[in-house]
Amino acid sequence: MKRQLRLLGIRRPYRMVVGSAAVLALAAGGTALAAGVDDAPTDQQRATAVAETAPRLDDVASRAQARVAVPAPTSPSATPSASPSASDAPSPRVTRAKARATADPDLTRKAAPKPPSSKVLRYDYQAQTTYYYCGPAAVRNALSAAGIERGQDDLAAQLGTTEMGTNSAEDTTRVLNAVVKGDPYRTRMFAGTPSDAQIDRLRADVVAAVADKRAVVANVAGDATDLDGGWHSFPGGHYIAAVGYRDNGRTVRIADSADPSLPAYWVSVTTLANWIATRGYSA
Repeated sequence: MKRQLRLLGIRRPYRMVVGSAAVLALAAGGTALAAGVDDAPTDQQRATAVAETAPRLDDVASRAQARVAVPAPTSPSATPSASPSASDAPSPRVTRAKARATADPDLTRKAAPKPPSSKVLRYDYQAQTTYYYCGPAAVRNALSAAGIERGQDDLAAQLGTTEMGTNSAEDTTRVLNAVVKGDPYRTRMFAGTPSDAQIDRLRADVVAAVADKRAVVANVAGDATDLDGGWHSFPGGHYIAAVGYRDNGRTVRIADSADPSLPAYWVSVTTLANWIATRGYSA
């Protein structure tokens, strides 16, 4: 299409030159006829007039050719572009979100701090006031680590404790969540001898709870030996509070309300898991 336009632009000026020369010749002839034979230009005069007019027409043709030769501006759609298409470009919303996240570090997700390898909570120890109040006493000692004060009698009423004791870890979890904000406690039950996965779960639960300034309440039964060689036997069942840990939870600090002369001791997490055995814990 551009080539045809260029050829038309080149041919048209020359046609204009010839046509204009013919018009000028006719005009000169007509003037001579009107003025008479004596005033009619000779052949020499007509050739001279055409020759004088031709350069001016050549100038017109040259300018016309120059105009045709100038390439017309192409539309943006006709020009190939190396820029990505609209579908490939990120949306303004995503770009703005990335800009905000870069400008404001608080908007970026921060990793949770790693718990310390050892931690023991401060708590207010109290021995159980009756032989069947181990459940209320363990819950009471655990709550004191969170700065919450409750009496054993009040907790016994909430737990449903009788001379037969407190039923299960489900009750200690329910009462702990009724007092502690956010319902953070969950019950873990063991159907029998705990597996390695359940022991690892107990260790992780103790570390997470203590790091969150919460003690764990466990329902144990049978015998256990602490790390100092002390022997603890509760054939009919007992409740204790885990108030700390060492070595990333591999050993656990026990607050025991049964004997005020031995209020606390350390046991391995494996010993504690097997002591819980068919019972459960609140963490």
